[in-house]
Amino acid sequence: MKFLYILLCISFFVLPWQFKPARNLAPGLAIIGGILFTVVLGNPFSARTGKMASPLLGTAIVMMGFGLEIRKIAETGISSFGYTAVGIAAAFAMGIVLGRLLKLEHDSYLLISSGTAICGGSAIAAVAPVLNAKAYNVAISTAVVFILNAVALLVFPTIGHYIGLSEDQFGLWSAVAIHDTSSVVGASVQYGDRALEVATTVKLARALWIVPVAFIVSLVVNRRGKPDTKSRIKIPWFIPCFILAATLVSFIPELVPAGKTIGNMSKYLLVTTLFIIGSNVSLGKIRELGFAPILHGTIIWVILSAGWLAAIYANIISV
Repeated sequence: MKFLYILLCISFFVLPWQFKPARNLAPGLAIIGGILFTVVLGNPFSARTGKMASPLLGTAIVMMGFGLEIRKIAETGISSFGYTAVGIAAAFAMGIVLGRLLKLEHDSYLLISSGTAICGGSAIAAVAPVLNAKAYNVAISTAVVFILNAVALLVFPTIGHYIGLSEDQFGLWSAVAIHDTSSVVGASVQYGDRALEVATTVKLARALWIVPVAFIVSLVVNRRGKPDTKSRIKIPWFIPCFILAATLVSFIPELVPAGKTIGNMSKYLLVTTLFIIGSNVSLGKIRELGFAPILHGTIIWVILSAGWLAAIYANIISV
């Protein structure tokens, strides 16, 4: 099984880019292939792949930065500032109200709300020490977000094509509605290069809200007098590296040809990473979560996603 797993990883890295008709299908096939492999045969590297996905994704995003202009990144980030702020506020408002109605633990619904509002697992990791959250609350919240990410990878492109979203519209919708950067990238790469560019830029701008949100949460927690809270905030390493990569290529023209090559190679790595992410889905873990946390995360996400889609489809917001 180990040999077959490695062979599939290599295949998803190489074959789609040798056969042009398979390129648009490759990301979706990689996710489904990873899930089916684990369900049928089991993941032979489960202890390692769970840790591999995040650094591989970060590396792919930084590589992608070499193929983009810093001016376009700045313009897109600034234009998306207002509506991302509204979305974050709405996610927290719904999350808190619904969490209390479902009688979830305070830390649990705040962590799920943070992951939904900003950037999934990274936001949960940043807010958890501020709350001094228990390990099982962090695990449950992360698992809920992970499950919904997997759903988004398959559902979002289907909806986008069905209603005829442009690449700009789909990239924006993915960036504001999907939790983790990995799934935003994975969904948008199935839609086209422009969708991927818009989605990545807006998503990374949205991820920068980790700092102010974690700071606000720390103020609220300290005001309530929760003991032993920690205020150290971690920003995902790939955000400043992505900006640095785009800046270098933008200001050093000699790097542009190499930058485009590296940017194209990022797509190969992304597809392989999506296979690895899919192979980390465990039906056993899903059953262990219980119904309430999944219901909480799903309701917030569906309402926000539908609201964003309606606003984008009606051209109320755009990039």
